[in-house]
Amino acid sequence: MSTPTWGLVATIKADSTDILNFAAHHLDMGAHRVHIYLDEDAPAAREALIGHPKCRVILCDADYWKRRAKRKGRPEKHQPRQTMNATHCYNRNPQVDWLAHLDVDEFLWPTSPLSAQLAALPDDTLSARVRPIEALAPDLTKPPPKGQIWAKSCARHLGPRREQTNAIYPTYGDHLNGGFLSHVAGKVLVRTGHKGISLRIHNAFQHGTKDNDPALLGNTQLVHLHGQDWEHWLKHYRFRLSQGSYRDSLKAAPMADGIALNMNQLFRMLEDEGGEEALRAFYTEVCTATPDLRERLAEHGHLHAITLDLAAKRARHFPDMT
Repeated sequence: MSTPTWGLVATIKADSTDILNFAAHHLDMGAHRVHIYLDEDAPAAREALIGHPKCRVILCDADYWKRRAKRKGRPEKHQPRQTMNATHCYNRNPQVDWLAHLDVDEFLWPTSPLSAQLAALPDDTLSARVRPIEALAPDLTKPPPKGQIWAKSCARHLGPRREQTNAIYPTYGDHLNGGFLSHVAGKVLVRTGHKGISLRIHNAFQHGTKDNDPALLGNTQLVHLHGQDWEHWLKHYRFRLSQGSYRDSLKAAPMADGIALNMNQLFRMLEDEGGEEALRAFYTEVCTATPDLRERLAEHGHLHAITLDLAAKRARHFPDMT
């Protein structure tokens, strides 16, 4: 039996360095194909991707959406654009046995070859989930070793997750799901070659029905660089609040009494009461690798040291872009 190949698809609006970091990391991890749909043109990255034999790039300009969406045109929100592009990629021969749908700030981190993990799955497995860990901002008073970042995880099951979240994040824990600002669901890799498949943000659907029982790839994490530092987080904050991962339509963290605020309500309350200073205090307690937070995370087995070394990977795979 041949070893299965895997690849990924992403719809990306970012600068060329971030795009090529994302592609280079996954090529380094063994990706056979990297499919990039450019939601906004990044000419330097586009040319570099076109020149790499394992990369495929599509510019999602007006002509593209005219062909794809016909009379409806380009969807206004980015989430439908992501799912349409991912499904388009899956159904037009992605040239791999397994396809992951990721964002540009998400990095697969296998502790053993991902192809071998996929080969070990039963033949009837449609999708396989990788669970996320969320990167912490460095504590500038005591930075990690060069190239390393700290990241946090959370308990898989709701009961322990709620108890641990309140212990680790004493001020804001009631309103946090595992201490994460973004998703705790992770992402899935989907076996290709099936009919009726559509890919969403966190799940695969077949003939309109969600695959509710994906396998778990326990030896692979999804490193999410959701807020790499205060400036990066603040730059993306307003968009996330209105349209992204903090939008008002998302549910609050699960609680027994059901009184938690969702992220949108929490952030608006903090801003109303204390402005940017209150947001900064939140970011310091929840998202920064202070010694106190690292100690609490480590006590519960949720502290991770990761060395992505993205610049070196970009230099290996795209040497003309260094």
